[in-house]
Amino acid sequence: MTQLRSGIVISGGTPREFSELAVAAEDAGWEAIFTWEAVWGQDAWVTLTAAAMVTSRIRLGTMLTPLPRVRPWDLAGRVATLDHLSGGRVQLAVGMGALHDGWLAFEADEGRKVRAEKLDEGLAVYDGLMRGQPFSFSGQHYRTRPTEFPPPPGPVQRPRVPVWVVGAYPAEKSLSRAARWDGLLATKVGFGAETPFGPVDLADVVAAVRPLREAAGLSWDGYDVVAEGVSEPGPAGDDVVGEWVAAGATWWVESDWSMGEDVVSRHRKRIEAGPPRP
Repeated sequence: MTQLRSGIVISGGTPREFSELAVAAEDAGWEAIFTWEAVWGQDAWVTLTAAAMVTSRIRLGTMLTPLPRVRPWDLAGRVATLDHLSGGRVQLAVGMGALHDGWLAFEADEGRKVRAEKLDEGLAVYDGLMRGQPFSFSGQHYRTRPTEFPPPPGPVQRPRVPVWVVGAYPAEKSLSRAARWDGLLATKVGFGAETPFGPVDLADVVAAVRPLREAAGLSWDGYDVVAEGVSEPGPAGDDVVGEWVAAGATWWVESDWSMGEDVVSRHRKRIEAGPPRP
């Protein structure tokens, strides 16, 4: 069976509390801890930096970054700087971003087509800048030219800090995009509370993405397949997560997105129980 790696999303709390939870997660054997990136709100990269300063092994990342509304050179600079600071422990996850009032209160929706174009161009610029100068890019939305201006510290991870990308079945453009990068955040078009995404659905997405990746001349070995959900500690939860592994998952990300006054204590309790062991 595939060797599973496990991470956990922290849905609330202050940057200091996130840092404390990161220490607890590292001690309990989790391999990654994630925050979320808002258009306006608590800064994800400052929060992750605080956690990097008090940990030594756990990976640190976003779940996820809405890349179409972030200037890709800003993102590349932040990510490379944190990767350098943390000794190569950063994980980036990107998608078009879910539209909600926390976004639309500040920025108008440019439309799905434009967001998809910006996602593709943003990934290209991110990758090019991670690889270093000279780099130039000319797209519909972004243009860069080579520069000798001092760059941020280079990332430890090469050729770039790895990036997981949303792939929505059966949309071939979305699946092809995810196949070209470092990992898959799998979903299905129309997925929601009334149509939950399960292991059978993950298997469908994996079966669609693998040939697309191989057709592009890229190896399936080392490619991350991320499953998200909520598991109970103990054998029952391990069995549930095992179903996701059988469907092709290489990462399990514990994703309790509910808020509330008990959010930090609830996350701490799950962290201290340890990651699933399918």
